[in-house]
Amino acid sequence: MQLANIDLGKLSISKLNMRHHRQAPDVSDILPSVRARGVLVPLLVCPSGEGETFEIVAGRRRYFAARTLLEDSGETDPLPCAVMEPGDDAAALEASLIENLARLDPDEVNQWETFTRLVRQGRTLEDIGRTFGLTDLYVRRILALGGLLPRVRALYAADALDARTVRHLTLASKTRQKDWLALYDDPDQYAPTGAQLKAWLFGGQSISTKAALFDLATYPGRIVTDLFGDDGCFEDADLFWTEQNKAVAALRDRYLEDGWTAVEVMDAGDYFHAYDHEKTAKANGGKVFIAVSARGEVTVHEGYVSGKEARRARAAAARTEAQAAGLDPASGRSEVSSTMQTYIDLHRHAAARAVLTDHPGVALRLLVAHAVAGSPLWSVKIEDQSVRNDAVAESVETCAGETAFDAKRRVVLAQLGFGPDDPTVTRGGCDETVTAQVFARLSRLSDDEVGAVAAVVMGETLHAGGALVEILGAALKVNMSAWWSPDPVFFDLIRDRPVANALLKEVGGKRIADANLSGKVKTQKAIVCDFLDGANDRPKVEGWTPRWLSFPPARYTDRPFAPLDRWSRVKAVARRLPAPEPAQDSVASEAARPPDAAQPDATLTV
Repeated sequence: MQLANIDLGKLSISKLNMRHHRQAPDVSDILPSVRARGVLVPLLVCPSGEGETFEIVAGRRRYFAARTLLEDSGETDPLPCAVMEPGDDAAALEASLIENLARLDPDEVNQWETFTRLVRQGRTLEDIGRTFGLTDLYVRRILALGGLLPRVRALYAADALDARTVRHLTLASKTRQKDWLALYDDPDQYAPTGAQLKAWLFGGQSISTKAALFDLATYPGRIVTDLFGDDGCFEDADLFWTEQNKAVAALRDRYLEDGWTAVEVMDAGDYFHAYDHEKTAKANGGKVFIAVSARGEVTVHEGYVSGKEARRARAAAARTEAQAAGLDPASGRSEVSSTMQTYIDLHRHAAARAVLTDHPGVALRLLVAHAVAGSPLWSVKIEDQSVRNDAVAESVETCAGETAFDAKRRVVLAQLGFGPDDPTVTRGGCDETVTAQVFARLSRLSDDEVGAVAAVVMGETLHAGGALVEILGAALKVNMSAWWSPDPVFFDLIRDRPVANALLKEVGGKRIADANLSGKVKTQKAIVCDFLDGANDRPKVEGWTPRWLSFPPARYTDRPFAPLDRWSRVKAVARRLPAPEPAQDSVASEAARPPDAAQPDATLTV
């Protein structure tokens, strides 16, 4: 490559320049500089093959700025140019695209045109990716547009179609694309777009490969790969359901072999309602329910029985106990009439609760027994922390807070005589006999131990995502850095550029955040992880907690943030709360104590 000053009249726009066919560009932003100092940055040119003329590969706007000066003043200096070797068309294409990518991202159709020409010049996908700093997947996605009909690409280039619609059309055959264009051109027909288009392409049901329980390598049908998504789709929905049902049947058999008394596979599309069921340990007859969504996703709910079955079991247990005590109602006519029975019950009730008011310790134990087991007048619901996202569910299940709470719960289960595998202390909706048994056990515990039971029950029944969590966290001065550490799931869920930049500013400082202001979200998250891990020569940041997780919460933008709205409703009350009492030094408290601050940090990869 040589440097030379070339007269304006010997220059023209090369067809290899990715914007050669566009109208003259707006050069008002660079014209004052060119007028004052001339063109300082060399244009990239190649010989035209016709005399001593050259074609501009990169530098089109500088060329038009110089032409404007020529028209205004009648004269202009020769332009500095870097002359490429003759015949290197692929290198010229790359140079043009690199310059345009650095200034303004071209649309995907323009990128496809340029990438296609590079492939014809002998460049591989890997070559293109390395040249422009792009992943192989990104290059394949752009080249996938080559499967589109020219008219579809033209509509996209003219902004008549959105990106999501065009990307779904890359999954369609040429015939299917023509069918869709026919709908698009017919004013009396509806041409599906976006997610509806994907369903239309697959006969009304688009099933992701993520839903499959079976090994995709053994699937006998065709899987259409969606280069613009995270997975593929099954072309034949009926064949998918055949294979999926076999896999669900095998899953059911494994649970039965594992000792579960029953495994119920629900009808496809039916939703499992936890409020209609009660948590029941395997040893106590708990079942497994397998729910299959209309999109093929399978969710397993272990250790439940229906509410009707639970009530029937409690009634049977009560009858057995009554028969053992000789109190079977069917053994004969009652000694008193129903009205007399009501009279007796109400007088005894009045006397018992009058005396109860003089014994607050007994009342506390009875209160906790009701919260644990319930009664005809009490109904306590358990916060099941349900979430559809498996990664989020696993993150919560393995976090320090959940681990410590579960350890304390197991201590309480032992104190109340429940099994170690019981999922919760709180029973809810039990027969009063069970409540009485719990009360009897609580009566043998100290006040501190009863308080520990109450704390676990309250934790199990504390509503997640409510204002009570906000005021509780503030009242107890919960330090989230002792209970939470950054994990990959947290960063995977961050998709917003302003938020990613705000996190980077908080962790790495304003200078680094400003330097990456327009960078990709993925890049900014990776830099945040480098600071947290002390990787890539970044100083390690210890004990960082996002504003979102702190008590009280805060946000990074001016957009709505639900925890902050909840906190605003209770913060006036929180200010009037007394300081929290020190934690009781009991076995249960030891189990719930947070891990030491010096924990090894997991390596984060974004």
